[in-house]
Amino acid sequence: MTDSKATRYRDLLRHAAQWLFPARCPVCREAVAADSGLCPACTARLPWQGPACRSCALPLPSAGVDLCCGACRRRPPPLERIHAAFAYGFPIDRLLPRFKFHRDLACGRLLADWMAAACADAPRPEALVPVPLHANRLRTRGYDQALELAKPLARRLDVPLRTDLLRRLRDTRAQSALDRAHRRGNLRGAFVAVASAHMPGHVALVDDVMTTGATLHAAAHALRRAGVGRVDAWLCARVP
Repeated sequence: MTDSKATRYRDLLRHAAQWLFPARCPVCREAVAADSGLCPACTARLPWQGPACRSCALPLPSAGVDLCCGACRRRPPPLERIHAAFAYGFPIDRLLPRFKFHRDLACGRLLADWMAAACADAPRPEALVPVPLHANRLRTRGYDQALELAKPLARRLDVPLRTDLLRRLRDTRAQSALDRAHRRGNLRGAFVAVASAHMPGHVALVDDVMTTGATLHAAAHALRRAGVGRVDAWLCARVP
């Protein structure tokens, strides 16, 4: 069989499989729209992030390039800019838990594609740094959700991926189990920059979701203490 005939044969088999076994939306199980990964109804409801503070990604009422909320002006956080693809709402609040806690890596690839689209015009850092899991949590879960988002992001946007810059020293309690007052203390001393690594001047932390920002702030402080001049964050979602 020639190469051209083999290619046509594979294409026919693929189209037949798609007709016999159409892809289903991971949220509602309806047939997916072409190239979106979701059905048309769920695609239309994606909660893309609107105008937001550049330093904490909380929604703001008006659009602008350099928006900053009052809290961040009074007490600037260690993150220069945060780029969140979505506000945390339906259907992202269905997809992220499936990816993070139920090993649905297909959902992770879908989320990473949307993050790449949202961050395409962001200032390019010298490296993407996934927020690391502690070794105990990694053994339990079997994969690092931030790394699984960062790998396709790095490929799509042609930014080096650096997993050698930041380590998690403490196996902290899950942030979701704590109130706002205890989250910062839970992460004190949790991260350290790797002393032997050459630190870029500008990096972007990659993580799945931001609530209070305590995890990202702790990681950013560790990198800044090691000499990184600017730390951004690229997120899938921000909890309003």
